[in-house]
Amino acid sequence: METLSTNKAFGGVQGVYRHVSSATGTAMTFSVYVPPHAEDAKLPVLWYLSGLTCTHANVTEKGEYRRACAEAGIIFVAPDTSPRGEGVADVPDYDFGQGAGFYVDATEAPWAPHFHMRSYVEDELPALLAAEFLMADLDRQGITGHSMGGHGALTIALRNPDRFRSISAFAPIVAPSQVAWGQKALGGYLGDNPAAWRTHDAVALIEDGARVPALLVDQGDADTFLAEQLRPQLLADACTAVGIPLTLRLQPGYDHSYYFVSTFLAEHVAWHAARLKA
Repeated sequence: METLSTNKAFGGVQGVYRHVSSATGTAMTFSVYVPPHAEDAKLPVLWYLSGLTCTHANVTEKGEYRRACAEAGIIFVAPDTSPRGEGVADVPDYDFGQGAGFYVDATEAPWAPHFHMRSYVEDELPALLAAEFLMADLDRQGITGHSMGGHGALTIALRNPDRFRSISAFAPIVAPSQVAWGQKALGGYLGDNPAAWRTHDAVALIEDGARVPALLVDQGDADTFLAEQLRPQLLADACTAVGIPLTLRLQPGYDHSYYFVSTFLAEHVAWHAARLKA
């Protein structure tokens, strides 16, 4: 693992790191904020998955989470959203290709060689974190994300309910099988395979039996993607049908940007902290 930068913030350290990923076959960059802590402390981990066009840098630079993480004693980890670099397939579309990995393991050409973001986020990066950040307590993990990353957070948690004690999301794509963004991505990466799509669709996973203790979702009511791409009511209906407690907060006047995310991210950190206590 190569350290690209470290900066002191709120008594802790904000770092940016790079390593060669076996999952993607490329170099991958990610950020980790480690709050101030005693030498022998073990700290819970909150994963943050970013949305379309983003890298680790968007939330790292705009998220305004460090004060809350320092106060709660939580490590905050932000991966990239896709493999990148020479030889990695891409298209000019903002909602597909590099910057739009959708947290799946692609099976279709030309994406299959590198686009393995599910394996990277679920398996490889947690193992690297455990090896390089010995204070990280992977028995206490939470996960959150924004937009495409909200989709990733929900689906990864629903597939791994024993791993994550807390799950939240900002403006998530809750039912990608039913909206254009998701249909384009799932069809392109996974092919015409409805069964494979369902394992990457939060609403479908709940319909198929996946359960988690509770969910927190914030959604801006001025989000231009709300009606056509996000459709949080589908998640609300699915949770109601099976008894999953969902706190869905429709925030008046907020859009899809990091002005929205940064406004409520500290509240999400506190919500996770309450569920990640030893």
